[in-house]
This record gives sequence, C-alpha cells and structure tokens, in this order.
Amino acid sequence: MTLAERFAATFDGQGAMRTIGAQLAAIDEGSCVLELPYSDAVTQQHGFFHGGIIGMLADVAGGCACATMTPEGAQVLTVEYKINFLAPAAGVTLRATGRVIRAGRTLLIAAVDVATISAEGAIKQVAVAQQTIMAVPPDRLA
Repeated sequence: MTLAERFAATFDGQGAMRTIGAQLAAIDEGSCVLELPYSDAVTQQHGFFHGGIIGMLADVAGGCACATMTPEGAQVLTVEYKINFLAPAAGVTLRATGRVIRAGRTLLIAAVDVATISAEGAIKQVAVAQQTIMAVPPDRLA
C-alpha cells in the first residue's frame, strides 16, 4: 500500500473532515496538504472561513504530516497546538500545509501554514500553527 493510499483511507475515516468537505490534496513523508472549498457551512458572521474551522484544518494537516513519520500501525493524537490568525480568511479555498519539524519516537512537532486561494488564484497566508503530536502504538488506543 502506498503512502497516499494509506492516508487516503485514514483521512476518509474522519467524520469531521467529511462533514466540512475537506479534501486530502497531497501527502508525502513529513508533509500534508489539505484543502477546503468555501461554503456557508464553514463561515463566521462576516462570511470569512471560521477560526474554528481554520484550527481544525490546521490540526489535521499537522497530524497527518506527523503520522507519515511514525511506524505503520501507530496512531497519532494531538497533545497541543497554538495558532496565530494573520488576516481574515476570505477566498474560494482554504489550504493547510503541515510539515514535520521534529520527529521523535513519541512526540513529534509540526508547523502548519494556512492560506486562502482567491478565484483568480492569488494565495494569501491567513494563519500559522505549531503543534505537538503523540505517536501511540495501536494497542494503547482505548
């Protein structure tokens, strides 16, 4: 099974991502890109992508990036994340790009850049996040 196939199945199993319509755009060792099309379902009162949705997409992008650096069968859980919002998130697509900064045996650190893409294709960074992820052996999830 390729890395892309392995993570497509894992990503598709996340009800939250299905609910908001997020898509796995790219996955590679140590990195993950997620995209979310604009819809009223993921906005706040001013029509921008909602901060909670931005945080959720960033969390999953970083977690998936970290998961690519763990042994097959291991699962990942978020220990913590911090996010800074840089600008209102207006656009037709929200993109979160996670990359592993450090991959330890148990704890992994990821950085995530979140940007919007306009209808014309312009990319604007709207948030940055950093997170700590815990690798969990499959027999320890309960």
